Amino acid sequence: MTDFLQTFSLAGKTALVTGASSGIGRHFAPMLARAGARVVLTARRTDLIEAEAQRIRAAGGEAVAVTMDVTDSASIAAALDVAEAAFGVVTVVVNNAGITIPKLLLELTDDDWNQVVATNLTGVAYVTRECARRMVAAGTGGSIVNIASILAERVQKSLTNYAAAKAGVVQFTKAAALEFAQHNIRVNALCPGYFRTELNSDWLDSPPGQALIRRIPQRRTGELHELDGPLLLLASDAGSLMTGAAIIVDGGHCLSEL
Repeated sequence: MTDFLQTFSLAGKTALVTGASSGIGRHFAPMLARAGARVVLTARRTDLIEAEAQRIRAAGGEAVAVTMDVTDSASIAAALDVAEAAFGVVTVVVNNAGITIPKLLLELTDDDWNQVVATNLTGVAYVTRECARRMVAAGTGGSIVNIASILAERVQKSLTNYAAAKAGVVQFTKAAALEFAQHNIRVNALCPGYFRTELNSDWLDSPPGQALIRRIPQRRTGELHELDGPLLLLASDAGSLMTGAAIIVDGGHCLSEL
């Protein structure tokens, strides 16, 4: 590997992925392992992440599955205790956990709102806070990557709770980056557009989904591997001067004409 490519390596680093049981999070965990990281997979469903951790180990990587509820500070602290016992201080954090409850605002209940904001925004804040505390105590520095969305930039019907939470993630990222820079902790956001996963494939194949795809300038949704480069840039030393950034990966979707 050339010196240039070596800066993208995560060898010797411990990386934590929240929401690693499905979708983008499940894709990121083995990718980070292939980049050299010791990976901590977290989610509320331990059985699902344990199966993925076993696959990573079978491929020659290092991985551990840990139960974590990102909306519960005690759960986060307990999970990080387990992670540190296995691999040492977490220095790469991928805040990926998220949910959607798509409803028109007039039909949205208090619980619908609170669940989405708690997982997608409050959870990012809680995990970031606890991980940063431990990095500062250990004097390690590190990189935190918050998975936001193009819904932080543009809007879509029936997603007021999700759009508000993701917009909050972007602004939280900037504020945390400002505070943590003195500790050599970088905080950035990744804003994906539409990527085909097991959660949205049926909808993307429906007439409304196909109509949405036609509005994307590149006329296609993303493949999950197309997020690997942007994530590694933010997570690794290759992006060592980047903090407070929000990188959009959407095939030009945010540029589409109004």
